[in-house]
Amino acid sequence: MNNKMNNMRDNQREAVGAAHSPQSHIKVGITHGDTNGVGYELIFQTFGNPTMFEMCTPIVYGSPQIANAHKKALGLQFNYQIIEDSARAVDGQLNLIDCVKKDVPVNLGQPDKAAGFAAYCALERATADLREGKIDVLVTAPIDKFTIQSDDFHFTGHTEYLQDRLQGEYEPLMILMNGQLRVALVTTHLPLSEVAPAITAERVELKLRLLQRSLRTDFLLPMPRIAVLSLNPHCGDKGTIGSEEANIIKPVIEKLVKEGKNVFGPYPADGFFGSELHRRFDAVLAMYHDQGLAPFKALAMEEGVNFTAGLSAVRTSPDHGVAYDIAGKGVASVASFRSAVYSAIDIYRNRKADAAAKADPLPLGLYEKRQENERARKVAKNDSTE
Repeated sequence: MNNKMNNMRDNQREAVGAAHSPQSHIKVGITHGDTNGVGYELIFQTFGNPTMFEMCTPIVYGSPQIANAHKKALGLQFNYQIIEDSARAVDGQLNLIDCVKKDVPVNLGQPDKAAGFAAYCALERATADLREGKIDVLVTAPIDKFTIQSDDFHFTGHTEYLQDRLQGEYEPLMILMNGQLRVALVTTHLPLSEVAPAITAERVELKLRLLQRSLRTDFLLPMPRIAVLSLNPHCGDKGTIGSEEANIIKPVIEKLVKEGKNVFGPYPADGFFGSELHRRFDAVLAMYHDQGLAPFKALAMEEGVNFTAGLSAVRTSPDHGVAYDIAGKGVASVASFRSAVYSAIDIYRNRKADAAAKADPLPLGLYEKRQENERARKVAKNDSTE
């Protein structure tokens, strides 16, 4: 199954090549995240590889003063171009927009409200540019959800903030992914005591439909297979330890199956990943945060990516936090952040290819036209007899 999904991803990249030529650089906006964490180290490491500039033009939303402090702490000789606006971004270089506009002390590894303020300033400016189409995609470095809190930022994370700022046609859906595994969530940053009341038939159905749409549009999977996890241990043991499976989750699955959707379950969550059942599916829908993310990070954290599906624009991030314990030590793994950049580019291209494929549908053939005419005659006949 791993090889199958990897080959599928390679084929998708080839298929969308014509829709977005290699010479056309995608503008990737990058927020610096919490400025006492590993954000700048990840950015410098990623774009220290010159081949990255062949596929995108990176624009960091941050602060030259803070960036220089990180360079000094890490002992790096790394150049970047300071620009005032994303329109002035230079291909082949790391571009940086000063969003903070004041000196912020850099105390690596230490939670600090000043660092949270700097993270908010970058996120606000980058999101505005994304909303206005000045950048193509957004990759967010990790934030500290406590230090960033203020009168302006009162959200439980990036997902909820972006839902507010990028209101689109659909509700956002958190998907954790790598090359072999995709895990989506019915509830995200919600206290455990509030999870069960939030598991409603309407919400489970909405998330399943959002997931299926994302798999088709963002990953170009025409008939995706989705597994749904239970809420209670052992699927509730026939109601002995919970009835949500029988009363809420299973009826939703049956409804979608009748519509021709490839949705399966519910499966007991405790043994699902350990038995490698996830390898049989294109995605898994978990009921709550740790139910999905704990096994995902155990299996795929090294190169895992957090993708916010359902937004009007593409946003990804690494699947880890600010990593205060190793900030400034030069030992942070760049794999997840680099995968977030790759994934943002892939999904952006997939959306372009999907939109192009749907823009000019083929005219109906003779058989289809005949079938359509017959249906119209039947409707007209029924209307005349009523």
